[in-house]
Amino acid sequence: MASVDTGEIGRLLKPFAKLDEERLSHTSTYIDLLLKWNARINLTAVRDAQEMVTRHFGESFFVAGIFRDNVPATLIDLGSGAGFPGIPIAMLLPETQITLIEANQKKVTFLREVIFALKLKNISVFAGRGEEYRQQADVVAMRAVERFDQSLSVAMTLVEQRGRLALMIGASQVRDAHTLGPEMEWSDAMAIPGGHSRVLLVGIKKAKVERNH
Repeated sequence: MASVDTGEIGRLLKPFAKLDEERLSHTSTYIDLLLKWNARINLTAVRDAQEMVTRHFGESFFVAGIFRDNVPATLIDLGSGAGFPGIPIAMLLPETQITLIEANQKKVTFLREVIFALKLKNISVFAGRGEEYRQQADVVAMRAVERFDQSLSVAMTLVEQRGRLALMIGASQVRDAHTLGPEMEWSDAMAIPGGHSRVLLVGIKKAKVERNH
């Protein structure tokens, strides 16, 4: 259950993002908590600390970097699980108010411990299902969720008009997203570094056409 030091974290994250010392230190703290908790409850199938850096943190920081040019005021991480991509995005975009939606109570407890340990002020946890959440956000992010079709339909309801939906999915799921989400204007899928056939697919929610009676 060996952790990784900040120098190694920085090296592993090079293809995805460049972090300052404070964020590298926070990432190290987060990994230590993830390793400790993962021994008790199944937060992630990834057990190796170095692979956690590239798979979970790398992907999440990569997505956060995409939003640096057009920083959202609010972001929802639907089905946050162990906090990806929401917590790394909160680390990189402190001006964005982020809500993690997670129904599993043990995972909720873990998320709150990480937020407390990293002293993050721009993030909160909604302990429930996405269908129960009553607000919308500029951006809704979703990564590695179960029942993709159901989760996608919930995610689209949480996006504000002209807001963005960011999906971190396998390349094979892009066609499904286009089929299931005709109300989104989809951009071309972007390959996520790391060579796992993972892509970032971003869609903008089309404005509703007002009908005159």
